[in-house]
Amino acid sequence: MKTLFTTRETMRPLRLALSMALAAMLALACASPAAAQKDKKKKSDTQKPADSTNPLVPMSDENQIDYMISEMLGAWQVGDVEKLHKDYADDVTVVNGAYAPPIVGWTNYLAIYQQQRTRMQRVRMDRSNTVIKVAGNVAWACYQWDFEATVDGAPTTTQGQTTLVMEKRNNHWIIVHNHTSMVPPTNPGPTTGAGTQPPAH
Repeated sequence: MKTLFTTRETMRPLRLALSMALAAMLALACASPAAAQKDKKKKSDTQKPADSTNPLVPMSDENQIDYMISEMLGAWQVGDVEKLHKDYADDVTVVNGAYAPPIVGWTNYLAIYQQQRTRMQRVRMDRSNTVIKVAGNVAWACYQWDFEATVDGAPTTTQGQTTLVMEKRNNHWIIVHNHTSMVPPTNPGPTTGAGTQPPAH
């Protein structure tokens, strides 16, 4: 009988400790989602999506321009007009490789781009040897390019070079002039499309 009493007496603090531990665990379990939610809200308030105009790590003007050119060429290749317009000024002037008058204004450029883009599939444009110069709120860049696509059902490859003039407007570099030229092929082969002029990019 005494042993039983002693065992009950011994078990009482253990039960009390277990009850307190269980209550603490329940309190933590209830508090955790609220704390996590609060933490998540705090993080989302402080974190803003990164873009080229307001990067998390500040970029030099040269790096911003290089990024913008890559973004513009990507949009040009897939036909994303909205992204393309983001990098072109409304008052842009465009000179292409064909002997034709300069194109003045985004609306006129867009009409020609879309007309030519509908004839092309599997478009690929690789850029190389880019040189970028910045002078205050004006900059210029020149680069070489290799173009490959199926145009009017025929495989086509051309090479050329582009010079861009840019202005920094509202803290964003934007193309105000584009001069694109094709290099005549030295050995025209069966994969070179005759008379094909990729639109300025």
